[in-house]
Formats: sequence, C-alpha cells, structure tokens
Amino acid sequence: MSEHIIEVGKRHIKEINEEIQDAAASDKVVRVVNTLSRHNLGIGLPDGCKISFEGSTGYYCGGLNVGATIDIERNAGWACGEGMSKGHITVGGYAGMSCGAAMMGGTIHVKGDAGPRVGVAMKGGNIVVEGKIGYQSGFMSHSGKIIALGGAGESCADALWEGEIWVAGEIESLGVDAHAVEPTAEEVAEVDTILDPLGLVDTSREWRKLVSGQRLWYFESRDASAWLMI
Repeated sequence: MSEHIIEVGKRHIKEINEEIQDAAASDKVVRVVNTLSRHNLGIGLPDGCKISFEGSTGYYCGGLNVGATIDIERNAGWACGEGMSKGHITVGGYAGMSCGAAMMGGTIHVKGDAGPRVGVAMKGGNIVVEGKIGYQSGFMSHSGKIIALGGAGESCADALWEGEIWVAGEIESLGVDAHAVEPTAEEVAEVDTILDPLGLVDTSREWRKLVSGQRLWYFESRDASAWLMI
C-alpha cells in the first residue's frame, strides 16, 4: 500500500480534507505533515483508512469517524473524535476538552492527560486515557466506557446515565448522582480485554467503577435541588 503525503500549512481546510478523502478512497496510507494545530482535520474518514498526523492537531480532529485508524503524533484540541461511530484514534500526548463527545462506537486512546468533560454525551465505544481525566468527565454519558489510569478531576461522572467510568488513581470528587461501586472479577476482565491490545493491562490496579445512582432518571419536583446542581 503506497503512502500519500499531504501538506497542511495555510491551505484551505476544505481542500486539505478533500485530498485526504481522495487518498483514502485510493487505499493509500495517508501522512499529514505541517499540521500547525489546524482545526477540523480528517473529518468523516471512511472505514479502512489509515492516517497519521505529524505534530499536533486543533479542534475536532477525527470527528464523525466511520472506521478509520487515526494516529495523532502529539496533542489534540477540543472534541477529538466527536460523534465517531467506528474506528480507532490514538493521541500521542494531551487531548483537549470533550474528547470523544457524543461518540457512538470505536476506541480513543490518549497517551497523556485529557481535559474536562471527556466522553460528554457519549453513546458508546471506549475512551482510554493513560493519564488523568479533567473535571466533569462522563457528563451525561449514556453508554460506553471511559477508562482513566491516572485519576480523575472534580465532579467526575456528573449526571451520568448508563455509561461507566473506570478510574485507577485519585478522584478529586464525584458529580451529581454518581456512585462508586466495587467491580466484579468478570467486569475487570472485560476492561482488561480493552486494555490488552494497547499494552496497558496491570493486574495490580485498584479500580473504582463509577455508575449512575439513577436519582436523575425520573424527574420529581420534590427532588428538584438535585437537578439544579447539574
């Protein structure tokens, strides 16, 4: 499979993405250089596409991914992988706010820390962060797993629905209606199957699994104060 190199620089973002799509349709491995942390790179990439971004990317890189394997060498801005339904995104450094927002499937692997609201409104898939996740991570997550190996910030799992947040390390505070429960051996084994392909399994970890307390699933006027805290 041949490699196609795409220069970003100051070119119009539409032109860059059109070239990326054309290269992906030709079954070429794509390498994007001189990224300059530009926004909206690699949106809606198709199944089977393999692409790498040298340096850092800006907002929404890899958004609406439908099956591509995306490698970001350094850092990614807000909402990396937003709305993705399939595929794999690797961030070599830090991922900004709302990584994996509203994603429906696939895996995002962040090798550094991640900013606030990781997995906000998440509908499925997995987000693995080797470092710490920022405040209000998992906010209103409906499904899927957020796995943080380096702890979590304030208000973690705030207003969580049916998603799960797994944390190894310190949690600064829990959000509204979030509960920490003891995971079963079977549940830990399921998490390890996600971590194993990434080379991150460590049987010595002490996990805390955060789930919804279900107080917010049904509104009651007598319990309105809980809703006002969100």
